[in-house]
Amino acid sequence: MSWNAEIPWNPDEFEPPDDFDAPPPPDFGGDAPQQSFAPQGGNAPDDVSRFPFAARAVATAPATRKFATAAEALHTVFGYDSFRGDQAEIIAQVVDGKDAVVLMPTGGGKSLCYQIPSLVREGTGIVVSPLIALMQDQVDALTAVGVRAAFLNSSQDSTARGQVERDYLSGNLDLLYVAPERLSSEATKRFLDQGTIALFAIDEAHCVSQWGHDFRPDYLALSELADRWPDVPRIALTATATDATHQEITSRLQMGDAKHFVASFDRPNIQYRIVGKSEVRKQLLSFIKTEHPDDAGIVYALSRKTVDQTAEFLRQNGINALPYHAGLDAGLRSRTQSKFLRDEGVVIVATIAFGMGIDKPDVRFVAHIDLPKSVEGYYQETGRAGRDGAPANAWLAYGLADVVQQRRMIDESPGDMSHRRKLSAHLDAMLALCETVHCRRVNLLRYFGQTSEPCGNCDTCLEPPEAWDGTVPAQKLLSTVVRLLRERNQKFGAGHLIDILRGKETPRATQHRHTELKTWGIGADLSDQQWRGVVRQMLAQGYLATSGEYGTLILTETAAEVLAGTRQVQLRTEPDRPLRSAAARTSSKKAAAADLSPEQATLFEALRVWRSAQSKEQGVPAYIVFGDATLLAVAAAKPASMGDLDGITGIGAKKLEAYGEALLEVVAAGPVA
Repeated sequence: MSWNAEIPWNPDEFEPPDDFDAPPPPDFGGDAPQQSFAPQGGNAPDDVSRFPFAARAVATAPATRKFATAAEALHTVFGYDSFRGDQAEIIAQVVDGKDAVVLMPTGGGKSLCYQIPSLVREGTGIVVSPLIALMQDQVDALTAVGVRAAFLNSSQDSTARGQVERDYLSGNLDLLYVAPERLSSEATKRFLDQGTIALFAIDEAHCVSQWGHDFRPDYLALSELADRWPDVPRIALTATATDATHQEITSRLQMGDAKHFVASFDRPNIQYRIVGKSEVRKQLLSFIKTEHPDDAGIVYALSRKTVDQTAEFLRQNGINALPYHAGLDAGLRSRTQSKFLRDEGVVIVATIAFGMGIDKPDVRFVAHIDLPKSVEGYYQETGRAGRDGAPANAWLAYGLADVVQQRRMIDESPGDMSHRRKLSAHLDAMLALCETVHCRRVNLLRYFGQTSEPCGNCDTCLEPPEAWDGTVPAQKLLSTVVRLLRERNQKFGAGHLIDILRGKETPRATQHRHTELKTWGIGADLSDQQWRGVVRQMLAQGYLATSGEYGTLILTETAAEVLAGTRQVQLRTEPDRPLRSAAARTSSKKAAAADLSPEQATLFEALRVWRSAQSKEQGVPAYIVFGDATLLAVAAAKPASMGDLDGITGIGAKKLEAYGEALLEVVAAGPVA
């Protein structure tokens, strides 16, 4: 048994159970639509009166409308002329009835890899999606382009579920979304047996990893798909996975014979920036107001209390911010998520319970005001920015207290020593990313096994930090820790050690007669902030460790080499104040329209106003009407006819019919003054 089975549910590490989909009850009495379930094997029951919907479906099943080729589906439905990266090869693999494991970054086009095969292959594509709260928007987006999509989950009443069941059994669905909890039900499996399954798409496949930060136990049961439906192709997809997680996905889902596709993890439109933490809420407010006024964004914090306080602080300072965490009422969380998806300029302050599966393309920034627990989690969370390919920021404030807190959390975590070693390794990699003096993108991609060159678009590339020989200050700090333990049998945290080194007389220093220590005042040449940087970096580099409830500092084995003078300590220079990269000082909306003439940029804003009105009228997120990329293309091309619109990316047949005339009217009206 995994250690996870012994650990209580942590609502700030995983979405709470009430957001999961409940499996259907095993016995459907009365006249509920669930009576359409038939015995396993695919044949209609002998007593058809007990399965009225199934009986009608079998009798009237029409021919399913499908596309002859993947390219035809891509152009006609989605309005694109060509595939990106490995998409064409992945789609061909699944269309041919073969399995695939796909690692592709957020915004790389994973969804098309199962949506297109579902439009080509006979039957319905069954999509395993982890959060039912997002299914409605996923289905709305597909319906808007003419795809016959639906979902089955516990949010529906019996009438709605019955209609979806009839559509599936009649062959009138291209895609059907279900949660893993529902698919684990035998009743659901018997129901699926009655129709024709085109494929199984296992989205967010990293949830099967028991060591991952998004582990979902019901994902483990998905291995049964291979045994029950051996002739149905499966495609497992995730945006983030180390080699170990990749292997675990393959093993636990029984996809050893699948072809593996690993795309580049690079997101060149995202600028990574890590700043020293000092009055972090004011830093965050300045970052948002200066660089992302009126932009949509996500702010991550570790605790619910921090989430609530930060959201309130931002609201008091004019930011449209809303809190999201597992301690809030489920209805409020749902409304908050809906507002974020549908309205423009909303900032969500959340624990990591928010974000998985969020398909909002115009999130312009993701900020972390607490240190993430792993590079894998950091990459996935920052990947929610800039899905549309336009410039976006990943901003992280990081300080000494983060390191101490994370070390203490690991020491106090449940599980065995092996588990704590894994957590420590994750943290060490995250600290290495924070403390590097080299390109952050190179460091980040190396973690996922990908080599790259300096990007020129992260803080360390744009404003390279200076490194300095910190051996002597390191020796002073280590010597203070040693003397306190040997001479006084005392241990203290970073704050008091810095007071000793700087010769700062405090009640504690006087009480313990620390003014008599030989190291008293020997570090007065460095400021308090500089010393905190020294301590933080020595923790990150493994010369110091934390101990006990209060995070007191102790030496590690490698510290002896520093004290002996046989190991040099290289440190980053601590800036007097956090720097802001010059390249990031242009707001994201201006950056998106940078290649347009003034007249085209004005037309782009007019198109955004029109889109906003359409989305409000229809009650759907703005990106379901059109993404910014399509509106930019329309503004640049200034089409004068329906034929001109037909060639613009993102305008398929359904959207051309629904919005073509209205778009032409906005263009013809000219720029709005």
